[in-house]
Amino acid sequence: MALSGPIVSTDNRYGKAENRIVRFYKERTRHEIRDVNVSTTLRGDFEAAYTDGDQSHVLPTDTQKHTAFVYAKKPGLDTIEEYAIALAKHFVETVAPVASARIDVDCYGWQRVSIDGAEHDHTWVRQGPEARTAAVTVAGEGGEQSRWVIGGIKDLVLLKSTGSEFADFLTDEYTTLAPTRDRVLASSLVVQWRFAEIGGFDWDEVYEGIRATLLELFATTYSKALQQTLHAMGTAVLERFPMLAEIRLAAPNKHHFEYDLAQFGIENSGEVFWAADRPYGSIHATLARADAPDAGIAWLP
Repeated sequence: MALSGPIVSTDNRYGKAENRIVRFYKERTRHEIRDVNVSTTLRGDFEAAYTDGDQSHVLPTDTQKHTAFVYAKKPGLDTIEEYAIALAKHFVETVAPVASARIDVDCYGWQRVSIDGAEHDHTWVRQGPEARTAAVTVAGEGGEQSRWVIGGIKDLVLLKSTGSEFADFLTDEYTTLAPTRDRVLASSLVVQWRFAEIGGFDWDEVYEGIRATLLELFATTYSKALQQTLHAMGTAVLERFPMLAEIRLAAPNKHHFEYDLAQFGIENSGEVFWAADRPYGSIHATLARADAPDAGIAWLP
């Protein structure tokens, strides 16, 4: 069917992506570090910029970059969630054309160097590849202002050498995969959780608790499928942290195939594997409380 209706703008947004900010706290001899990647996204009355090239309502992305660095100093980067809330509020409350602002933050971990059993005061080694994440959206003004906070973790690489199987699956004429009752299970998880409430708890403690729960359930759940493991992990997080409304888990299945050493007259009893990087299974799961408040635009980029 041919469509002939008028062409209208349904969504537009712009911002400054991936501002790499490193903030040191040097008030004491023992220094602290916050290493983040910050992206700003603004929505609002910008249609004229797209239709006519009219920039009169457009706050330059360069200005957004400067603001992200200024806010790293004051109020600071003690927690990435509070930093992102403050930055998003600034754009909504001080820039008239802005209807909503989203701030995405990736936070990279650093571990102190230890010398003769003592941690060094101002030297670190990078932890990775995992990163803590936050995505904050603020929309509206004053008493009508709405806020959404999504915490998360990405590139959380996990592996267990047993305690996983994949069998009794659906087959057709193109199926060649053999069932297995003992396999390596590995993934690089991306997990995001939406807060039902903001404040009244310690952001860092909640993050550390969720991370520990994810690791615990991955390790202790006997897995008949990666889907089942994700469901168990998400369920446990929501049960243990009542301030959360929803959790989303994405897991590429990092396949490990037992290598054929028999061709060389060598027995391989689940000891030597080929770690394949692609193609890979891509598994997703979302769990939410039945009475969770509406997500609004929380998940939109």
